[in-house]
Amino acid sequence: MIARATYDAAAFQELVFPYLQRDPVLNTSLLTNVADRVRGIMNDPEPPVLVSVHSDTDEVIGAAIWTALRGIGLGGLPVELVPPVVDVLAEVMPGARTVHGAEESARLFAELYGARVGRAFAVVDRSRLHVLGDFVEQKSEGAPRLAVDGDLDTLTPMFGAYRLEVGHSAEGIDADRDWLQQRVERRRLWVWEDEGIVTMVGHQSPVFGAVRVGPVYTPVEHRGHGYASALTAQVTRHLRDAGDQVCLMTDLANPTSNKIYAAIGYRPVQDFVGYAFT
Repeated sequence: MIARATYDAAAFQELVFPYLQRDPVLNTSLLTNVADRVRGIMNDPEPPVLVSVHSDTDEVIGAAIWTALRGIGLGGLPVELVPPVVDVLAEVMPGARTVHGAEESARLFAELYGARVGRAFAVVDRSRLHVLGDFVEQKSEGAPRLAVDGDLDTLTPMFGAYRLEVGHSAEGIDADRDWLQQRVERRRLWVWEDEGIVTMVGHQSPVFGAVRVGPVYTPVEHRGHGYASALTAQVTRHLRDAGDQVCLMTDLANPTSNKIYAAIGYRPVQDFVGYAFT
């Protein structure tokens, strides 16, 4: 087998999506990342590195991605396909900061890549992919609605606080506002109001019948009232009723969010781990 790299998101989409669509839930992060780039709503400071893995007969059998803001993403890449991906990324992107993937694959990648580029590595986060099973309604004081342009002054600092809390790199107020604006325009951002906006929940566009919820954020001063549960449930029901499989990612270090999503009806699919290189 062999891995090949490209910087062309549209060409990569045409090449690997027929493979990735076999499991659109497991591959949700890769699918939505590439799809949004093709739509023109991903604005990283550097072009991504998009990696396809091919069999001896040139059939696509795996995929991975590097982006400036998120590092290396392996998605559901099988462990046996890790070595050729390391071969490519160690050559074209030896300075990657992180890798995320299914536990066995991410560990092997960190070991091989770290040895190739002369860097140590350590676990920085663990997450879990969930898919909706039997939906359970959640209620709270207030009501949900789609976000509108007039909410951006409120939502932009909220989104910045969310980035800091989850450890994402800061992109600045203008970049955060642009990100939110793009989601508002595409009806992909919701808020819960209870005498003002108290929670925000976004979602991706569906890709091959699967759609991922996130981000979900409630400012500290509004927590403990069930707002995030109620709004996540509302968005989940809206997406389910459109006929799509609904999924989301949780941070395993946050027992509260995992409890909330389980109560809505989400069940675990796959655990992932992130490593940072030093």
